[in-house]
Amino acid sequence: MTNLTADTRLTLALALYLTSIIASNTLGLKLMPFLWGTHLSVAVFFFPFVFLTTDVVGQLYGKQLAKTFVLAGFVTTALFLGYTLLSNVTPWFADAAWLSPAYATVFQVSGRMSLASLLAFLVAEYQDVVLFFAVKQRLGRLPFWLRSTISNIWSQLLDTFVFMFVAFWGVYSVETIILASLPWWWYKVGMGLAYTPLSYLGLRLLRPRSDES
Repeated sequence: MTNLTADTRLTLALALYLTSIIASNTLGLKLMPFLWGTHLSVAVFFFPFVFLTTDVVGQLYGKQLAKTFVLAGFVTTALFLGYTLLSNVTPWFADAAWLSPAYATVFQVSGRMSLASLLAFLVAEYQDVVLFFAVKQRLGRLPFWLRSTISNIWSQLLDTFVFMFVAFWGVYSVETIILASLPWWWYKVGMGLAYTPLSYLGLRLLRPRSDES
């Protein structure tokens, strides 16, 4: 991969970023049992790539390109949700209608859930980029993994709580929403820490070569 041009490597990084977003919003519907009777979305395995990618890209190429990744992710999410809503309102061909219940279970997303997902992504990802560079500017001597973790703790908090409150305000009590959000927030932070070696691999693979500078 190091023989590829910087543009090609960044394109592949963008592909990883966008795929992780889409996977989180679709495959993340599956819940698996976890510790002490809690449950966990399988998105915990690929959602950390979303925040780590913008941190790596921002570290190597600057805030503006990291923000461009965020914009691409927002547009991708909005388009995918729009396509999903359009697909759900179109009629079924009679011979294929037996697929309708399963299809609806997976892809029938309410407008409120869609709005919650979009708002959470936009707020959290934008704040992740802003805080990462604020920490870098004020505490530049900190290692990359620590700056990334600090920004991810805050951005994952925003992502979790914005989504949960927009999606479930008025459905559950505030106490229930908070108690459900806290463990999910720390699960995502923990997986981000576990993926730290992959972020350093990303830094190595995406770093511009001397002949590209």
